[in-house]
Amino acid sequence: MGEAFFIVFLFPIHTIAVMAEQQADLNKVLKQHLEMESFFAGDFAVRGGGQLFAEVPTEAEPGQENSEMVQSLETIAKTVRSCRKCEIGSTRTNAVPGQGNPKARLMFVGEAPGADEDKQGVAFIGRAGKLLTEIIKAMGLTREEVFIGNILKCRPPGNRDPKLDEIDNCWPYLKQQLETIQPEIIVALGAHAARTLLDSKLAIGKLRGRFHEYKFSDDLPPAKLMPTYHPAYLLRNYSYDNRKRVWEDMIKVLEELGLPVPKKKG
Repeated sequence: MGEAFFIVFLFPIHTIAVMAEQQADLNKVLKQHLEMESFFAGDFAVRGGGQLFAEVPTEAEPGQENSEMVQSLETIAKTVRSCRKCEIGSTRTNAVPGQGNPKARLMFVGEAPGADEDKQGVAFIGRAGKLLTEIIKAMGLTREEVFIGNILKCRPPGNRDPKLDEIDNCWPYLKQQLETIQPEIIVALGAHAARTLLDSKLAIGKLRGRFHEYKFSDDLPPAKLMPTYHPAYLLRNYSYDNRKRVWEDMIKVLEELGLPVPKKKG
């Protein structure tokens, strides 16, 4: 009887302990999120004035350069949505071609879509995407002023790392987007993006912090490429030093673009 009594009450006590531990983890994640948001946005004054891109008419006249660029990007996106070269083309919910300003001077390139991106077909809208948005805001910019995309256009199952054949299959789409937009600066978010764009095997820690050269083609002038940590890495490896390194990389990007660096409030 005593043994049965003990077993009956052991499970509730264990359950309460687990729930308490989960709540503590949730509180920790929330605290980290608020601190991260404060670091990349709340502690900085957003700049006023300045322009990141050439003004894009809302209704471009036929034959204008902007109209051709938009049409080219739409054609690439349509091809991406119908692509079935890889197995992930069959397991995806939506392809994620990328989106943003067709005349952006600054382009962010990540690794691959996640679950939220796969659901909506829009790049960087999950937790990592929200952090990227805060980083862009901290730079005094908006998502509408830049272009955001990924190496892979479809979500790998379980968010696993991209396979080499998947990168090879998707690379022509990104290359066409880069050649169409011709940004002055490309920010490679994470190791997969940096290694693919630079054709390098170096770790992201060895690549970040300085500009590299990205060649669109033999006929076009090169862009400057800044590798930095992926926002998802910042969420997994939460530390002041990692946040500071990313912000230092973004300051170099702003300075290279000739844009003012937002000052810390107070």
